Amino acid sequence: MNDAPVPIDNAFSGPLLGGSHEPTFAGAQSFMRRRFSKDIGQADVVVWGIPFDCATSNRPGARFGPAAIRRASTIFDGDPQYPSHRDPFAQMAVIDAGDCYFEYERLHDAPKLIENQARQIVSPERQLVTLGGDHFITLPLLRAHAAVHGKLALVQFDAHQDTWEDDGTKMSHGTFVTRAVAEGLIDVARSIQVGVRTSAPHDYGIEILDIEACAALGPAGAAARIKTRVGPGPAYLTFDIDALDPAFAPGTGTPVAGGLTSREALATLARLGEIDFCGMDVVEVCPPYDHADVTAIAACSIVQRYLQMLAARRRGERF
Repeated sequence: MNDAPVPIDNAFSGPLLGGSHEPTFAGAQSFMRRRFSKDIGQADVVVWGIPFDCATSNRPGARFGPAAIRRASTIFDGDPQYPSHRDPFAQMAVIDAGDCYFEYERLHDAPKLIENQARQIVSPERQLVTLGGDHFITLPLLRAHAAVHGKLALVQFDAHQDTWEDDGTKMSHGTFVTRAVAEGLIDVARSIQVGVRTSAPHDYGIEILDIEACAALGPAGAAARIKTRVGPGPAYLTFDIDALDPAFAPGTGTPVAGGLTSREALATLARLGEIDFCGMDVVEVCPPYDHADVTAIAACSIVQRYLQMLAARRRGERF
């Protein structure tokens, strides 16, 4: 019998690099057991939560999304990750910086607070991966990323286009694309929306790869279309969990039947490693409507797949 103490609470005491091996049901629940820290100087990637759902138009509860995704992420801790079969943390330092701060009594201050705090993290050498939160949070995140990287290609997995009318005064998760276009944050000629299965008043020149096209092309074909559209230059990935069919992501605020399966979405993402992504978010996880962490596990898997892409890029390998 080995009486040596088993390391636990890697989020506080473990090494910055490498996976941890504590029980999945115990310990501090940082994202994939990464170190909890506000000191991000050594980080290649910072994972961050924005527990904001005050811009939702249907079912609230996405404020609990970051906590649910972190909880679900413990099952991915310590093992080689599929499909790379590698430890993404072997040479890539990832820190969980906790959550964004804003005062719920002063909601109209929230966009600027999100943007300013994101600006303190984003740099040419460091990526920000954000756990939402409703989809409105992507607007201040795009502002922060565009300030560092310039105009961005937007790769948006979503059931909705989020292009409803906005005169610049609304706080809505259904208008963030409208505002991003108006502010010149995204290059519409290089942007694409994937999995759309609703109608909206505008497309602003953004390519729409709707759900029927995704089904016809399959993951390999869809990924090829995305890569062709984006081309070279910086890009930002935003994944609304309602891009998935409610069978695979019931815990979301505005579910729409007929969406992508988890396998299709993950297989498509796995083929996007050639895109120069500079940041990403996963949004609209709404735990009050989830069951058995199905939606949170899907969201965590999306981030895990993205981190594998970044790790492969650092190794000079094709993911």
